[in-house]
Amino acid sequence: MCGIIGIVGQAEVASALYDGLTVLQHRGQDAAGIATLDGNRLCLRKGSGLVREVFDRDSMLMLRGSVGIGHCRYPTAGAEGSAEAQPLYVNSPYGIALAHNGNLINTQALCREMFEDRRHINTDSDSEVLLNVLAHELQIQDRRVLSSDHIFKAVAGTHARCVGGYAVVAMILGYGVLAFRDPHGIRPLVLGERETASGKEYAVASESVALDILGFKLLRDVAPGEAVLMTLDGRLFMRQCAEAAVHAPCIFEYVYFARPDSMIEDVSVYKARLRMGEKLGEKIRTSMPGHDIDAVIPVPDTSCTAAGPLARALGVPMREGFVKNRYIGRTFIMPGQSERVKSVRRKLNAIALEFRNKNVLLVDDSIVRGTTSRQIIQMARDAGAKKVYFASAAPPVRYPNIYGIDMPVTAELVAHGRSVEEIEKILGADKLIYQDMDDLLWAVRDGNENLKHFDTSCFSGEYVTGVEPTYLRDLEFERSDDAKKRRRQA
Repeated sequence: MCGIIGIVGQAEVASALYDGLTVLQHRGQDAAGIATLDGNRLCLRKGSGLVREVFDRDSMLMLRGSVGIGHCRYPTAGAEGSAEAQPLYVNSPYGIALAHNGNLINTQALCREMFEDRRHINTDSDSEVLLNVLAHELQIQDRRVLSSDHIFKAVAGTHARCVGGYAVVAMILGYGVLAFRDPHGIRPLVLGERETASGKEYAVASESVALDILGFKLLRDVAPGEAVLMTLDGRLFMRQCAEAAVHAPCIFEYVYFARPDSMIEDVSVYKARLRMGEKLGEKIRTSMPGHDIDAVIPVPDTSCTAAGPLARALGVPMREGFVKNRYIGRTFIMPGQSERVKSVRRKLNAIALEFRNKNVLLVDDSIVRGTTSRQIIQMARDAGAKKVYFASAAPPVRYPNIYGIDMPVTAELVAHGRSVEEIEKILGADKLIYQDMDDLLWAVRDGNENLKHFDTSCFSGEYVTGVEPTYLRDLEFERSDDAKKRRRQA
């Protein structure tokens, strides 16, 4: 999962891109980058670390121009660190800088095609593959000067060749910023505009919160398979570039990844999480009549929204039992298991008064590997809790996610092949309660009745694009924590 942003403005955009990336930082903490267009010259700065670590005053002054794109990276494919930081760039044809959120699942086949087309792939990143596919599709338009029609044909060709979940923002030198989304709309992308004294400005971003902070009005989500071209002269072109497919946005965006103040597919993430809490509270009240829960304690931060209505449904108070160190990143997107284990204790500290001699219900947004949940349950016991119940606002994560979220290896998923009772024992909880799938779907869909389908693959094992069994097997080998550790040591 990554964060992307692109702006075509009337004045310098580097600082706006920087500010936009800071509010998308939750989507990736491994690396960050910004590319701008200064006349016919590309200005690029990227590196490992958080946005505030990559960019200093001098580097920001170098990023000149009123057009640019930005990216914050969370690695799912390829290596970690600055070698694969984005935006990526190719100078043929025209000069293209590209930033990408998501994951392609036919990368190997595309690499072979690129070799046959005499295009060189220098990294293991599927983003570089996607960049070269787009570059090749632009090249075969065989035009010295491109029109919007030629660019949209190139996007259509890219859709025809690439399989997976992806949202893309690309800067084409001499033309403007191009943005497009996979035909199923798995990964999010929104479009906004703002009026200035000099004219209209346009922006695209992974989440609407990036538009909010910059004063852009949210127009709408970029449609699945649609491409949007924001030209250097301030015009906006849009076209559907892929045949109709099942619209299936990723439901895990609402569970965990997206900020609560974002709108995705015209659904408030905040309200969706409130409804998750309502449904989970109803389930617990039914399954535990006459419960002995003294307090509901959310695991900061994502679950805090759901915990409130859950506590009201049970008729018990919600308490702040954990204090979060806000200078520690999200443990789910830490690059390795050892880092995740160390980070939990660094990130959270229990308020003993809220646990001592109490029966507590801990609430989290989801349980993936179980590492964090097990440690948090033990922290509650160490703080003096008599009983520790644990509730997940999402169903059991039992299957790999192949569309850009780093949960690829079934052996690392605590729920894979296990019953709720078995998971409960592993985590050390007195009782474990998961959200039902139908209730999760309702919680999101209630905000937009036009949403009929979702990518629920990590819960259901159903992949909207289809997937070869060999791909899942290779994924186990390439992207396990052990594999990542070997690459870091190489």
